[in-house]
Amino acid sequence: MKKFIQIIIFIAFALAELPVIAQTKVLQFDLKEEINPAAWRATRKAFDLAKQIKADVIIINMNTYGGQLDYADSIRTKILNSEIKTIVFIDNNAASAGALISIACDKIYMSKGASIGAASVVNGKGEILPEKYQSYMRGLMRTTAEAKGRDPKIAEAFVDPELILDSLKEKGKVLTLTTKEAIAIGYCTAEANSIKEVLAKEGITNYASTLYKP
Repeated sequence: MKKFIQIIIFIAFALAELPVIAQTKVLQFDLKEEINPAAWRATRKAFDLAKQIKADVIIINMNTYGGQLDYADSIRTKILNSEIKTIVFIDNNAASAGALISIACDKIYMSKGASIGAASVVNGKGEILPEKYQSYMRGLMRTTAEAKGRDPKIAEAFVDPELILDSLKEKGKVLTLTTKEAIAIGYCTAEANSIKEVLAKEGITNYASTLYKP
């Protein structure tokens, strides 16, 4: 009996010496509507919550055709200034303002059949705005890509129809990339079918996920 107790005590001490593997804290929120004041408010509050829970990773689940440039720029800036790692999962569309926000993130994952690009500045009727607006958007796309180590010419091609990129883009059309094309040129880390798969491909299997809902 005494020997049995000694074995139990030994096992208890051995277990106490094992390293504790901390869970990765993940904050997830959606950008699945038009990029507008509501999207900007949701982003601010999601980032505030991420800081509050001391998140290690922020994941944006995106599916948008774009929206207002001023609010997209505010979201972009918030992401660029984040001390927390940012990942975007493009679940179908990241057009226009969505493309700008996506390339501000540290990592980009795309679902099968998704697309990113087509970021020319248009008015409420879908008409292309004058050159000064396009020039500003081109610069915004370039500097965002540069900040994350991505090819700025690719980002500029999302806006500029005159830019030629070998076999990737001909003159007269703005660039939109499929998932496979984005992976091939380094604009997408990998294809994924879900947030869970994105985390797995990031090597994150032990995690606690918090979903921000407005």
